[in-house]
Amino acid sequence: MSPLKEHFTSRLGLIISVLGIAIGTGNIWRFPRIAAQNAGEGGAGAFLFVWVIFLLIWSIPLIIAEYAIGKSSRKGLTGAFVLQLGSKFGWMGSFIGCVAIAIMFYYSVVTGWCFYYIGYFIANPLPVEVSETKAIWDGFQSSIWPIVGHFFAIFGCAFVVSNGIKTIEKVNKVLIPMLLFILIGSAIRAFTLDGSENGLVFLFTPDWSTLTSPKIWLEALTQNAWDTGAGWGLILTYAIYMRESDRIKVSAFQTGFGNNAISMLSAMIIFSSVFAILGQSLSQSEVLAIMKDSGPASTGLTFIWLPKLFSYMAGGRFFGILFFAGLSFAAFSSLISMVEMAARLGVDLGLSRVKAVWIIASIAFFAGIPSAINLNFLGNQDFVWGIALMISGGFIAFAVIKQNASEFKKLAIETKESGDKLGKWWDVLITYIIPLEAGLLLLWWMYRSAFEFSPDTWYNPFDPYSLASTVLQWVLLIGVLILFNSRISKRFLNKN
Repeated sequence: MSPLKEHFTSRLGLIISVLGIAIGTGNIWRFPRIAAQNAGEGGAGAFLFVWVIFLLIWSIPLIIAEYAIGKSSRKGLTGAFVLQLGSKFGWMGSFIGCVAIAIMFYYSVVTGWCFYYIGYFIANPLPVEVSETKAIWDGFQSSIWPIVGHFFAIFGCAFVVSNGIKTIEKVNKVLIPMLLFILIGSAIRAFTLDGSENGLVFLFTPDWSTLTSPKIWLEALTQNAWDTGAGWGLILTYAIYMRESDRIKVSAFQTGFGNNAISMLSAMIIFSSVFAILGQSLSQSEVLAIMKDSGPASTGLTFIWLPKLFSYMAGGRFFGILFFAGLSFAAFSSLISMVEMAARLGVDLGLSRVKAVWIIASIAFFAGIPSAINLNFLGNQDFVWGIALMISGGFIAFAVIKQNASEFKKLAIETKESGDKLGKWWDVLITYIIPLEAGLLLLWWMYRSAFEFSPDTWYNPFDPYSLASTVLQWVLLIGVLILFNSRISKRFLNKN
């Protein structure tokens, strides 16, 4: 079937599939830890407040833009930028795609970790001591299993994507409801633990003094980008397959609020479980210290502490297996969208879907091996390309601004077929607020990188968490894309 004739069978199928993009390890693995790290002495509620603000003034406007660009162009990232902005801007679309692809390389590795932990706890009892959980983790990392898990994750996604958008839709219609079922079951168990209310009270109690720190605003924005997938180009890719009658505004709000509801539920599960179990023997500050400790490549809470915590619950082994199954479903559904986005770039250049998918999967497997065997490398890639999502979001906004937000809205969103109506608020947010957010927070992050994260080595490109390492990789990528922009754009235009 020609890619242009493929489409989602229903709006429910579209929303579930896009939620498959948004609901991933960022919700379950990352969000509770980030909330804990940005909590004040009184609670984490102030962070949640800022996080919701950025949902409204960053994520949802960008999700609307991605839906509109993908639906109106019917092309992937590079093709959409070339068609709508002109050939000299194709490199911007390519940059957004390359950032998501770079994340895909190590995200597949993390997906493989989740697969391993399901199998491990099916075959083995839960550890009782933290030393045992660390031994499990260290043994896993020193084995061949991280590469094996990465292999099955990336090629499993390739199998799904190679069969087209209808297969992607069918798989997500299974994975996402199962994930919701698992999270609701885990929540019921967590909320019935003695002392769980202490974690929930802390999670939702605001410590307004923390709002004076720019750090909390930076963390809330980057977490929103991770949470919702806004600015990644993944929603833009799925929007290619929207029906003409599908409404962009409604879909965007359903995507944003549906995704953040899952993040909130995940945080409630983690906070209530940790406070209920550790709070029996540790003070609140000690419990928080454990939640804030990210561990190697942010593995601490999820892969080192949670297996121990499950051992304290009645039926803990069952709920532990369920938790990692849910995490695996979330990761796999997001990884599917990354493979589809990358493959779409090849399809737009004239490759068949099947050939594009298996080429991308093969490249991703070999490119992900360094992250599978070296946690410092994985941590560096997460650091570099996670922050780059702010640049990607800025480029998405630029694509709309260049066409005039008001005119673009009339042509791409408020169509006769969809009946969509979008207020002036979106024009203001996408034209002024989002570029300002991206610019100010990127500058603030650079300042913190130089003076807080690595003040003694910020100029060293071989320090995995230095400013120099990050900027160097960004500059190299942008330089290569600009160098080959003309050739790629011409090839795209010739194929179309």
